[in-house]
Amino acid sequence: MDKQSEMDNSESLYMGSQPLRDNSGKSSSKAKMLEGSAWMTAGSIFSRILGAIYIIPWVIWFGVYSDQANALFTKGYNIYSFFLIAAIAGIPSAISKQVSHYNAINEFALGQRLYKRGLLLSVGTGIICAAILYFGAPFLKDGDPNVITVLHALAWAVLVIPTMSLTRGFFQGYQEMGPSAVSQFIEQLARVIYMLTTAYFIMGKSGQGDWVYGVSQSTFAAFIGALGGLLVLGIYFIKYRKRLSYLSQHSANELVVSTSTLYKEIIAQAVPFIIIGSAITIFQLIDQYTFFRIMNAVSDYSTAVLNNMYAIFAFNANKLVMIVISLASAMAVTSVPILSEAKTRGDRAEISRQVTDSILLFAFLMIPAALGMAAVAQPAYTLFYHLSDVGTAILQFNSYVAIVLGLFTVISAIMQGIGENVLAVKYFCVGMIVKFIFQFPMVALFSAVGSLISTAIGFMVVNWLILRHINLEYGLDYRRINTFIGKIITYAFGTFLIAMVVTNGLYIVMDPASKVQSLLVIAAAVVLGGAFYLYFVLKSRLADEIVGARAAGLRRMLRIS
Repeated sequence: MDKQSEMDNSESLYMGSQPLRDNSGKSSSKAKMLEGSAWMTAGSIFSRILGAIYIIPWVIWFGVYSDQANALFTKGYNIYSFFLIAAIAGIPSAISKQVSHYNAINEFALGQRLYKRGLLLSVGTGIICAAILYFGAPFLKDGDPNVITVLHALAWAVLVIPTMSLTRGFFQGYQEMGPSAVSQFIEQLARVIYMLTTAYFIMGKSGQGDWVYGVSQSTFAAFIGALGGLLVLGIYFIKYRKRLSYLSQHSANELVVSTSTLYKEIIAQAVPFIIIGSAITIFQLIDQYTFFRIMNAVSDYSTAVLNNMYAIFAFNANKLVMIVISLASAMAVTSVPILSEAKTRGDRAEISRQVTDSILLFAFLMIPAALGMAAVAQPAYTLFYHLSDVGTAILQFNSYVAIVLGLFTVISAIMQGIGENVLAVKYFCVGMIVKFIFQFPMVALFSAVGSLISTAIGFMVVNWLILRHINLEYGLDYRRINTFIGKIITYAFGTFLIAMVVTNGLYIVMDPASKVQSLLVIAAAVVLGGAFYLYFVLKSRLADEIVGARAAGLRRMLRIS
């Protein structure tokens, strides 16, 4: 076989596939989305749960300082998150999208070259942003000198995480979500182990240690976790090294792209990803820098009281709600390379189907998860923190807001996957303006909940603009979407009612302040509510639209006719 014939065969074999596998090319886009979403959901959920569970001993060890520690942790992390996103610079998502694009046209070598050039960029941006965060900490403290210590500890993570994130993006471009999911879990595991170890020795043994130093070590754990995640990705890279080399040698090599053009391509794709990727963080920063000023202007609460209020909605409730939002994040990451492939082929019908499937999958998972979180808000807040009527109410409301944030995460990724990056940024800017407009009146009227209300309104506007555009350009099957979501809401609401009845019923005979009994209440509510939802989505054949033939197997196993 001559070289050209070999290339033609290679192209037909790998087009629109997962080329690092021996069974490449045999999966449909929907199957790849489900598999990728399963990997990313598992990795993200386990990581988020692990990242929430550590709170239980952490809060106990910090004792009376726990709310102050949470507030300081959140202030530092919000600033760090913004710098981290700037350091990552949207490069991983851009690399994922472009690598998928080049793989679709059998230019594997070019995609691998793009990754290597991206590494240089990520190392450079990591060094620059880490230096700015470290030396600029005194200017970012916003009146709290303790923030400086925390930002110094967090700056180290900014050095490493961009490289780790870029490598995840490279594997995602090959539609391999396993490396990202496993590294994400190991990253969180290493982080939590270091965090709890230092928290115990600083605060847990005596209960009277330096709580600010304890928080700084808890934030330095991000650097330790990043090293663990990077190590896992290195192992995967070694595993796939021969396959990557083979694909590079059998590329079409018909495109000639200069190094400067590659850099321009990365930057052009990356800049919109920075803004969209940091959207939720930007809204959180708006809260951080306006909440205290607004409350000081309209109330006479002390700084300690305001710190506690801020900690409840910005850290405590948000930490638990992010477990739910991570479902949407996992789906978003999976959809970008698949949509990029369809866009490269000019397959508008496939894009429409993929977008519709993404929205249905989002509704199938996100709506019952959010309503379930709202139903068990009281025992969940008690388990992770302490019994609090205010904390429970804010967690419940934040659970509903999570649906809006999750939808934004999914459909903004869709916009990026189809190359509408700039328009997505414009729509987000509109939403940010709306957030600013509503921030003062909402916070003045509803204090902590007001920040969540203005956030929800802002993202609802963005979601409406994005969905309207996608429908105009590609057409959405709204009849199918509306019918599907209507049934999902019905079953999810039934799940919510059952979980609420179980929770309130058990609290008649159980102590609502007990963490152990709160765990038992959550377990009972989740099992019974989840069983109700699973039964009806299988009985009604609704699950068939998401998981296909697997639903029939589940019905047989569970003896559901």
